[in-house]
Amino acid sequence: MNEDDKSGERERPQSGTGGANPDGGKPRRSDGPGGGILMGRPFGVPVYVAPSWFIVAALITWVFGGQLGRVLPELGGVRYLVSLFFAVAFYASVLVHELAHTIAALRFKLPVRRIQLQFFGGVSEIEKESETPGREFILAFVGPLLSIALAGVFYLGMQAVEPGTVPGVLLAGLMISNLIVAAFNLLPGLPLDGGRMLRAVVWKITGKPMSGTVAAAWVGRALAVAVLIGLPLLTHTGALGNATADIGGMETVTDALLAAILAAIIWTGAGNSLRMARLREHLPELEARNLTRRAVPVESDTPLSEALRRANEAGARALVVVDGQGEPKALVRESAIVGVPEHRRPWVAVSGLAQDLTEGMRVSAELAGEALLDKLRSSPATEYLVVEKTGEIYGVLSTADVERAFVAAMARPSS
Repeated sequence: MNEDDKSGERERPQSGTGGANPDGGKPRRSDGPGGGILMGRPFGVPVYVAPSWFIVAALITWVFGGQLGRVLPELGGVRYLVSLFFAVAFYASVLVHELAHTIAALRFKLPVRRIQLQFFGGVSEIEKESETPGREFILAFVGPLLSIALAGVFYLGMQAVEPGTVPGVLLAGLMISNLIVAAFNLLPGLPLDGGRMLRAVVWKITGKPMSGTVAAAWVGRALAVAVLIGLPLLTHTGALGNATADIGGMETVTDALLAAILAAIIWTGAGNSLRMARLREHLPELEARNLTRRAVPVESDTPLSEALRRANEAGARALVVVDGQGEPKALVRESAIVGVPEHRRPWVAVSGLAQDLTEGMRVSAELAGEALLDKLRSSPATEYLVVEKTGEIYGVLSTADVERAFVAAMARPSS
């Protein structure tokens, strides 16, 4: 799917089976494993199976088992074991689809946080965006291409077995399902892979990635409406090859529910794609130098009241604890200052309110955009010491200031 949500599709991709999802966002304190059950780390990328997958696996087992009962009635109850095998094999195909996105991303030096198999397919969570429209197109296209290739492999396998047998039915089902996955993901709307391909084309023509995102996202929303209305109609009229005489009330409700879920996933994925594009457009505005508070150096035994007096005289908003040689050793936490009543401040030394500096809490004044956010994510803290290239103290950067600037940037309209 998109690199968002494909199955529904991807962004941070998912596809009717798979997708790639470039991720961006405000600084996170930590990245928990999340995502469900860890199944392995192909190419160093963790693969998780979400709890929702088990719901889908049970549904596929039940539905496909019913079809096997009509095609191979002699199987009896064993048909559900065969159907469960089909569900696992199908999602293995989805994993191959996602691995295609992942390998392409790694080839282009784009970090991949994880792959997740979930309700409507899979998602490759790619942390950065492609640098060129050509790479964006390739990154999106390899997923459906692998699904088509898998369909071809299963077709060749069908030629080697007897039709109407368990292997023949399984191979036919896997061939058809992979063709459906490829066709669905090639639909030209975000967050599907086809939407990312459309985005790349518009980006190439206009030279503006945001224009490509807007175009592909609105096509994605149109697709969501088309799925919501069209899928139940196609099923009800028998246009998908089903006999209209077999359509009952429960089938109609199921089709409508499936259409609503797919439409919601596509619509949400398209909206997320717009939001992430707007984020990336404004990320360069987040500059450590511009967000840094001016700071004054104080020694560890300085009373808080005296330190604040010096800061006020200098027009500073932060305190850095230094040793006798002027080397920074700690940062006085803003939250700790607020917690000290004014009448006690002459008797409280700044050392009791300070957090020792670690190497991760030193930030270059030149950092901006994604590089700045990556630095903050890697070493979570409430304040950071901002230094010049020479090592000279520039000031203190508060995470709260970064988050406020982030929110303000996201609120501004796109250019």
